[in-house]
Amino acid sequence: MTDWGEKSTADLMSRYVAKETGYGVPKEGWRICLAHEFKEKRKPFQAKDVSLTHIFEHVGLGIRYLKWWYKKTQVEKKAPFIDMFGAQPLRQIYGVPLGGIGGGTITRGWRGEFCRWQLNPGMYTYKTVTANQFTVCLRRGGQTVYQQVLSVERPPMLQGWNWGYCGEYAFYHALYPRAWTVYHLPGQNVTLTCRQVSPVIPHDYKDSSLPVAIFVWDIENKNDYDLDVSIMLTMVNGSGHKTDKGGGHWNEPFHLEKEGEAVSGVLLHHCPAVNPYTLSIAAREQVSHQTAFSPKGTCSSLWTDLITDGRLDSPTGSSPPTPKGEKVAAALAVGCSVAAQGHNSLEFCLAWDMPKIMFGSRERQHLRRYTRYFGMTGDVCPSLSHYALTHYKQWEQSIEEWQKPVLQDCSLPSWYKSALFNELYFVTDGGTVWTELPEDADVSGGLRSESGGLPAQPDVIKEYGRFAYLEGQEYRMYNTYDVHFYASFALIMLWPKLALSLQYDIAGSVVQQDSAERLHLMSGRYSPVKAKNVVPHDVGDPDDEPWQRVNAYLIHDTADWKDLNLKFVLQVYRDFHLTQDQQYLRDMWPICKAVMESELKFDLDGDGLIENSGYADQTYDGWTVTGPSAYCGGLWLASLCVMCKMATLLDNKEAYEHYQDLLDRGSAAFEKLLWNGMFSSWGNHSNSVMSDQCAGHWFLRASGLGEGEFKAFPVDNIRSALKTVYDLNVMSFAGGQMGAVNGMRPEGVTDRSSVQSDEVWIGVVYGLAATMIHEGMRSEGMRTAEGCYRTVWERLGMAFQTPEAYCEKGIYRSLAYMRPLSIWAMQLALDFSRF
Repeated sequence: MTDWGEKSTADLMSRYVAKETGYGVPKEGWRICLAHEFKEKRKPFQAKDVSLTHIFEHVGLGIRYLKWWYKKTQVEKKAPFIDMFGAQPLRQIYGVPLGGIGGGTITRGWRGEFCRWQLNPGMYTYKTVTANQFTVCLRRGGQTVYQQVLSVERPPMLQGWNWGYCGEYAFYHALYPRAWTVYHLPGQNVTLTCRQVSPVIPHDYKDSSLPVAIFVWDIENKNDYDLDVSIMLTMVNGSGHKTDKGGGHWNEPFHLEKEGEAVSGVLLHHCPAVNPYTLSIAAREQVSHQTAFSPKGTCSSLWTDLITDGRLDSPTGSSPPTPKGEKVAAALAVGCSVAAQGHNSLEFCLAWDMPKIMFGSRERQHLRRYTRYFGMTGDVCPSLSHYALTHYKQWEQSIEEWQKPVLQDCSLPSWYKSALFNELYFVTDGGTVWTELPEDADVSGGLRSESGGLPAQPDVIKEYGRFAYLEGQEYRMYNTYDVHFYASFALIMLWPKLALSLQYDIAGSVVQQDSAERLHLMSGRYSPVKAKNVVPHDVGDPDDEPWQRVNAYLIHDTADWKDLNLKFVLQVYRDFHLTQDQQYLRDMWPICKAVMESELKFDLDGDGLIENSGYADQTYDGWTVTGPSAYCGGLWLASLCVMCKMATLLDNKEAYEHYQDLLDRGSAAFEKLLWNGMFSSWGNHSNSVMSDQCAGHWFLRASGLGEGEFKAFPVDNIRSALKTVYDLNVMSFAGGQMGAVNGMRPEGVTDRSSVQSDEVWIGVVYGLAATMIHEGMRSEGMRTAEGCYRTVWERLGMAFQTPEAYCEKGIYRSLAYMRPLSIWAMQLALDFSRF
């Protein structure tokens, strides 16, 4: 760990005054005192942040975007898929999200608030619901001696409750998918540890889909006398959305006995016209409840109810439907006795059931994955709660077994262990949907297996469902493929069946075409939405109809992009290498051939190397290059290399000779035109040093290639390029403490020639670090990645909302972004380096 790293870690806990370390809290993870305040406050990148020079360059784009934005927001009354005028402000509050994969998420902040909601698929509500709280009640000898809302806030509402817990006596610790909050109760000699558990378990495709979370409260009584302890959970029926006041919502108590275990709680039925759902709060023992209360006014009666005897009144029957304009909430209290100098624990379950979902177009219903196991009737919250409360210990055992080899590896720094697991939050909280494949679905694009294409319903999708996650919570497009290229390491390593399912969906869309013309905002030209034999940019907007209408992105014409097809080919072989799925390789081979042949139209000189004719590629928007470029040229050569490897595996000599010839000629052209002796220049009209210039080689290494018979680049060139990037883009930028800037001039000055060249892209940096590790530059790779982690998680307060980008000063862009999942490429590189 670097000296500056140690300081930033210590700063997060500097205001913690208690000595208690909590019950069973692990050493590794992200830890912060509840009284901490982040000093640096950044603003989101918006249209006004574009420099005058770049405004002149893109004035047409700006005018066209403004017209489109006005029509979308003011006429259609919909949210733009990218809103340059309404970026989310930075709220330095988020913690580990609740819930499994694809069933919706509820994010709980590190101070304990319920503050970010994604129950409607892909659509977020950024509201802190004040009444959603845990409260502790301590009783001795039949008298309540202490009752406190476990919140540092002092809100203007609910004044009948005791707010303002002192945050200096508590800390939060995150190690996804679990989190711990340790509360020392001042003057009471009692410590509470709340452990939050969600069923996010690698290689598990059942429990990982469940929309549930468990809260385990461990109570340590350091007194010489016994105590009775109650914990109360209050929950509003809703998510802070305007539908909370829509009327017709109601609550009811429930009790379920099954398999020798009883579970009791309250169901909160939320009844909007589209995507109705039920929330539930439940527990197993010594349970009491308040079915309904109004979360406005002082709420003194609920407070008094608990303080009287540590229990709630537990009325029978359901509450009446709410009138329009009113909200309703429920409460659940669980109690236990704790012996002098003893310990005891309490458990709660939070579950939600929205089995049938519709996206924004409301054209068809989709069934969430968990309905395969619990049904689609919309009344399974009791069963979900019962299952979670009786199985969470098995989940924790599986999670600990998965994480143990990394956490116990003394050669790995603590910051890396935190980053590796905590960045996984996006797998669930990336607007993620995981649905069953409809019986009438055809993902083949109409090209059947007997014609050399895909099966209509590939086995992996039939068995494991369809999976989609957003490019970012603010960049609302599902499975944005050029970004998934980086993020995909997390899926293929941890849930490989979901990674393959996604690939089949993309492959099916490759052969499809949509000849309907639309205006592309960058060029101002009309062109088809989707060309044949071109990988789509994305599979759709959740505010429309994903999978049915692809390419929600309309800035550029996808037919001109070079990197998407190449990234598909590279992922196909990488995925095969890691899974050894022979059927997958056979199914994908004809698709790979088709997209590679479509790329050949960009080999303008016939030298085996594709060229750019304007914007270099989609990934690096705005970097204008004509001719060949290091980025796309490198991806092209790497793709030719894996095509040679796949042809060999499939015993296709003719294809091997074809791609080997292209590779030989293209490699020679690449070295002649782009290699300058130290690094590959961004393009033939730019000698800027690009941090991501070795992306193609990175994927070769991750696929077990890159040397011997199957390589595309001289190893000495790669290592020279990586050393140059490290010296310039990393160590000559921000004192070497903020990762690698996208572009750097050879003289050590940041490249500001485009809107994005002076940005740091966290996900790209993690991929760069992985490449360094593959090439024996482990310390350099770790130092490079550490700068991003320290900046995002410890300096800027962006925990569990890692952005796409930040600049050295002032601004960031696109919070909660997909690409940083690429940190799992570092783990793959570390695993490879051990053999």
